[in-house]
Amino acid sequence: MTRFALTVEFDGRPFMGWQRQPHGASVQGAIEDALHTITGEDATVHAAGRTDAGVHGLAMRAHVDVAKVITPFRLMEALNARLRPQPVAVLACEEVPDDWHARFSCLGRSYEYRIVNRRAPLTFERGLAWQVPQPLDAEAMAGAAQVLVGKHDFTTFRSVHCQSASPVKTLTRLGVRRVGDRVMVEAAARSFLHHQVRSMVGCLVLVGLGRWSVERLREALQAADRAQLGLNAPPDGLFFVAADY
Repeated sequence: MTRFALTVEFDGRPFMGWQRQPHGASVQGAIEDALHTITGEDATVHAAGRTDAGVHGLAMRAHVDVAKVITPFRLMEALNARLRPQPVAVLACEEVPDDWHARFSCLGRSYEYRIVNRRAPLTFERGLAWQVPQPLDAEAMAGAAQVLVGKHDFTTFRSVHCQSASPVKTLTRLGVRRVGDRVMVEAAARSFLHHQVRSMVGCLVLVGLGRWSVERLREALQAADRAQLGLNAPPDGLFFVAADY
């Protein structure tokens, strides 16, 4: 067996998420089906993280064990050929040691959330960003975001369907910056809870709209109560950006 590490880019709009599911298409399922066609093997692709339906990936890291003798380049080319026309592409493929694991060897994960802050409807970016037509104060959002940085009980920002053993996570970075009519939210941590990034972004948008104060955000965090969540952002603007090893 050879263990291959993959770097995968995908548009999440046609998928129910990364993980293979019985009730709809998934990114994992698309790659595993392509692998089966190429190798005849029922291989499992393990990823650095899971994504929800509609969430995108710029550089998801994954690994798979393959018995067939094949070079990384040939495997990458074959996968990309079999994946067409689905919006999934293998950007890189390399051999890694047998003890390297895309999920368990990962030391940190980064996400980016894209907001388009304008009144005109989205055209090219429909499904790839969250449109907020009312003016957003990105500086206020950036300041409020620092309340969430550090080690906290993020129950308020955790989906009721989250399977994590603990709601306590350490958020190492939560930045907000404006680029023209785009407001970008960048989050980094060793790991995240289900819906954590989307929930944090939703509440930061409330701050940017002037509906929430920094103190209200702090109270929501300290309440450790999902009922205190102000807003859960849609999946459209969320991108898995990087996994660190």
